[in-house]
Amino acid sequence: MENQIVDGVEAPNFSALNCIDLSNPDIHQSVSLLKQACLDCGFFYVVNHGISQEFMEEVFAQSKRMFSLPLSEKMKLLRNEKNRGYIPVFDELLDPVNQVQRDNREGYDIGLEVAEDDPDAEKPYYGPNIWPQQDQLPGWRETMEKFHQQALEVARSVARIIALALGLDHDFFDKPEMLGEPIALLRPLHYEGQSDPSKGIFGAGAHSDYVFITLVATDDILGLQICKDRDANPQKWEYVAPIKGAFIVNLGDLLERWSNCIFKSTLHRVLSNDQDRYSITYFVYPSHDCLVECLPTCKSDKNPPKFPPILCQTYLDQRNKNIQADLSIYNKHESET
Repeated sequence: MENQIVDGVEAPNFSALNCIDLSNPDIHQSVSLLKQACLDCGFFYVVNHGISQEFMEEVFAQSKRMFSLPLSEKMKLLRNEKNRGYIPVFDELLDPVNQVQRDNREGYDIGLEVAEDDPDAEKPYYGPNIWPQQDQLPGWRETMEKFHQQALEVARSVARIIALALGLDHDFFDKPEMLGEPIALLRPLHYEGQSDPSKGIFGAGAHSDYVFITLVATDDILGLQICKDRDANPQKWEYVAPIKGAFIVNLGDLLERWSNCIFKSTLHRVLSNDQDRYSITYFVYPSHDCLVECLPTCKSDKNPPKFPPILCQTYLDQRNKNIQADLSIYNKHESET
């Protein structure tokens, strides 16, 4: 539905999403609510997830401290080819068809910490993180590492309900090659400026995540929108209301592929309204060596697999191209200043 005009003011239209309580002892109810959400739009809320509100607020406070640093200091922490470090404003382009400028947001990527001399550090998306100096942002590293660990446990809890909703054993995704040893990326984000979809200006352009699942914690500023039918003309966008202490969870393209398109990965975008908006995003993928092939409960003679098997690492290499700016442009800028 389009936003409606009430008393001369445009009233935002909100999407009604199911809410999954991870403390609910009635697992059948949780599975039912999650399955309905995954069949409908691939977005839902998760509450009582085990991360305290006090700690969530500390993560947001530390995130704001990072983004409040002078740009010259943030650029010393510039992201590398391993997806670690600071992501400048206008670095990413998520919807090249409809965007006239790149995403008006900045972020910071933090992955699982892998020492430089560890053989696994040779793999894409693995390696040591880029950390600010302790005297520059006291407690920042400790806070982000703790949140990374706790968010991964939330993701595993959600994945167990997803498994049951797909008719699998509850621990199906706990295997080492799946979420036992996953690729998981924590990304605090800061949005600014004024979006104007009619002019191709967005906080984040329309896209679907190419992950297994994404967890998102937001402040109380509206911005996230979803489009349940990407093929509609015109597309209809609905806001996702922030809920204090909750995670917004969305399914990614990888899970849609894994489930043979039974579960949906939905188009979403972010509109900014000249207010500073902060969110904490947590992207979850299986391990590099996981073979993603149609799940046994998602295929039949009448519904054969729609995609060939693919290694997660190969899949990521294919999907991650051309989203971020070439790092050489920043080196060029430095040499000219």
